Amino acid sequence: MKKICLLAGLAASLINASNTKAQQQKIIVYTTAENTNLRITPTDTLSFSDFGQPLETQPCIFVDPAKMFQTFIGIGGALTDASAETFYKLPADKQKELLQNYFDPVKGIGYTLGRTNINSCDFSSDSYMYVQEDDKDLKTFSITHDEKYKIPFIKQAIAAAGGRLIMFASPWSPPAFMKTNNDILHGGKLKPEFYQSWADYYIKFFQAYAKDNIPFWGLTVQNEPMAVQKWESCNYSAEEERDFIKNYLGPTLQNAGMGEMKLIAWDHNRDLMYQRASVILSDPGAARYVWGIGFHWYESWTGGGKIFDNVKRVSESFPDKQLIFTEGCAESFKASTIDDWQWGEAYGRNMINDFNSGTCAWTDWNILLDEKGGPNHVGNFCFAPVHADTKTGELHYLNSFYYIGHFSKFIRPGAHRIISSSSRGQLLTTAFINTDGTLVVVVMNQSGDTIPYRLWLNGKAAETKSLPHSMQTFVVQ
Repeated sequence: MKKICLLAGLAASLINASNTKAQQQKIIVYTTAENTNLRITPTDTLSFSDFGQPLETQPCIFVDPAKMFQTFIGIGGALTDASAETFYKLPADKQKELLQNYFDPVKGIGYTLGRTNINSCDFSSDSYMYVQEDDKDLKTFSITHDEKYKIPFIKQAIAAAGGRLIMFASPWSPPAFMKTNNDILHGGKLKPEFYQSWADYYIKFFQAYAKDNIPFWGLTVQNEPMAVQKWESCNYSAEEERDFIKNYLGPTLQNAGMGEMKLIAWDHNRDLMYQRASVILSDPGAARYVWGIGFHWYESWTGGGKIFDNVKRVSESFPDKQLIFTEGCAESFKASTIDDWQWGEAYGRNMINDFNSGTCAWTDWNILLDEKGGPNHVGNFCFAPVHADTKTGELHYLNSFYYIGHFSKFIRPGAHRIISSSSRGQLLTTAFINTDGTLVVVVMNQSGDTIPYRLWLNGKAAETKSLPHSMQTFVVQ
């Protein structure tokens, strides 16, 4: 509460200290736009002047720093086997470029968050576990597999991020002998007699990575627990996940001295998000261990579009718990569409709506894939913000990289979301105030029109315009 009050004071002084000060404030505008060379490019420096009541015919983005919401944790991506293997096929100078562009807050887009997989996932070149078959006591547990690519890659990412990267991990499947279908693929459930062994497995993973000087901030219980996939998957009903958390995973983390680990439930799409959160968080025995609810964006597979309101429903109903976006990507890779503008706009639309619904952290899927959208051992090839041509060693940056950067580069950990409201449906917006008092306002134009408008703060406004299919970040200093 003390920090929120301090930030509120900074915001108030930023705008209300005096008319003269407000009018002298500098607003730096950064732009990415379709059919231009603008990519998070400084395009203007604005200032406020007296304006008062806008007319209906005068489009505005209204910002109110006095209304504060969730504390921002960070933005990042997944450091999977696929990303690591592709990374080590690049020449050294391209490896350095990629790390700098993702993790350096000045020269790059400043990622502060990372996710990785426990055991194999679809974005691994093969299926693997950390124990041998039928080893219930986990005596053969070893992360030797990860020491070739994934662990060195994560270490380099941490170094590129200045020595600290908020890491969380997710399992796709327990070993086959622990499951009802005796298969790490194709769904199946965790057998009750292996609940404790599987809970111990997480502890073994974190302890092994800690020996490699890779600390973890959090974990999700299970990636996509309602999906029967042709790749690694495991299914839990809401009640099964609740009871596993309450009776096994939560107490096991506590007993291992990992009670501060952020335990994230659900880790699946927005469609069933409220029902899952309600079942787990309405049970005090389970809720005491759960830090928050994680979610993905793939619910539009039904043809019904995104269900952003479900994120808000969870935030409204369980305000003491956090919300974290744990995975999203553009699916079904096709090289011929790699430069389509829709990929960036999908990120912008989702990020703005998720932040405005209370989300405190946002994680992309693979940060790097190869020229085929993999490697992927089941052919589930997808897009990433950056693709590598492993034959030439070149990197290709999609517009999604820059759209994400309009948030991650300027909104820093510890920031608080504030109100940003648009008077035009074509313009989407969100805003934050950083701990140093700078205001960051993001505006996305999802239309094909150039739209003149004003950035409006407390009776003062700065005139600007939004290019067709563009993203703007305003940094108010």
